[in-house]
Amino acid sequence: MPLQMTGAPSDPDLIRLPWDVPLAEWPEHYLVTLPRGISRHIVRFARLSGRVYAIKEISERYAKREYQLLWDLSRLDTPSVEPVAVVTGRKSADGEPLDSALITRHLQFSLPYRAVLSGTLRPDTLIRLLDALAVLIVRLHLNGFFWGDCSLSNTLFRRDAGAFAAYLVDAETGELHPVLTQGQRSHDIDVAHVNIYGEMLDLEAGGLLHPSIDPLAFAEQLVERYQRLWKELTEEEIVEDVEWHRVDQRIRRLNSLGFDVAEMMVRRKAGTARLIVRPKVVDAGHHQRRLLRLTGLDVEENQARRLLNDLDAFRVAKGLRHEDEAIVAHRWLAEVFQPTVGAIPAELRGKLEPAQLFHEVLDHRWYMSEAAGHDVGLETAVESYIQNVLVFKPDEKAVIGETPDTPTSDIP
Repeated sequence: MPLQMTGAPSDPDLIRLPWDVPLAEWPEHYLVTLPRGISRHIVRFARLSGRVYAIKEISERYAKREYQLLWDLSRLDTPSVEPVAVVTGRKSADGEPLDSALITRHLQFSLPYRAVLSGTLRPDTLIRLLDALAVLIVRLHLNGFFWGDCSLSNTLFRRDAGAFAAYLVDAETGELHPVLTQGQRSHDIDVAHVNIYGEMLDLEAGGLLHPSIDPLAFAEQLVERYQRLWKELTEEEIVEDVEWHRVDQRIRRLNSLGFDVAEMMVRRKAGTARLIVRPKVVDAGHHQRRLLRLTGLDVEENQARRLLNDLDAFRVAKGLRHEDEAIVAHRWLAEVFQPTVGAIPAELRGKLEPAQLFHEVLDHRWYMSEAAGHDVGLETAVESYIQNVLVFKPDEKAVIGETPDTPTSDIP
């Protein structure tokens, strides 16, 4: 079978990569190095036309299957890496068959959990990673996706204001169903529990785990967080006819978690004056969608929440409470957000994405104002943040120098 690339490759140079060479032996000039985790497959990162692609060597059957699953997840707007193409029919120069390759687009500003945990891990950072992973699993399950191998290693994390957003990386063991059964969800969570317990033990053995963290108790926290979130999103609630404010409170709680409610199913409980209410949750991204609609900024959920809070504060400070929201958003973009991001020197803009930079500037301003006893102003805060914080941060967009001839993880 001749060499064949199937998918939606946007860069014609992809086909010119050395597909007749085993991935582990690719010349260094084709490769870039990025933070990586543990894997059973060889993965390499290639930069073409300013874009970085992750290439995983895997059998043809599983490469095609994973490509289709990642495409389905993308169609369902579920946080996951973007599939690009599958390369089949690979042969070495002497005619020996080689495994196929799955190409995905590298998720900018994302990190595997081991890169997030560089140095001794603090308990609060670990908890934020767990929260992000619990939200990801719930979103997958709401869309009928059974992961089959949920773990920190198979997840990428992006900074999202003070928290993290999680993205699925490895869909090799996944299955997509119209609806998941209770048994399927329970099995997925059991696997996650075992995998995360093992990962925590590995961190402990390497001296990367804070002494106060119990690996088993930590793994159990993921299960508890998942169950609480699933219950909040899906459980039926019984209310009296006169207690409709409880329905409004339920919707507000769901919105605060970042989920929109498409409709409410209401039915009367037989023989009583009570109503049974069950929300139909659309998906996460309530604040993302509002900010995108108002400003065109496409950011993570918690970043969107923080930016919207600043927009609302701007409205009050400028006496624009009765002005149209879209007009206020346009002024906030022009007078606050864009000047702040534009003040960052060009050579430092690869440190963090713009929304995260803005969030951290706001935090820095708050701390400076607390110390000074008065508001120091945004311009002063930006200057101080650049000089005292940003210059010392690692570059999360750029390449991190590591040896490229070591097997990398499934993390694109």
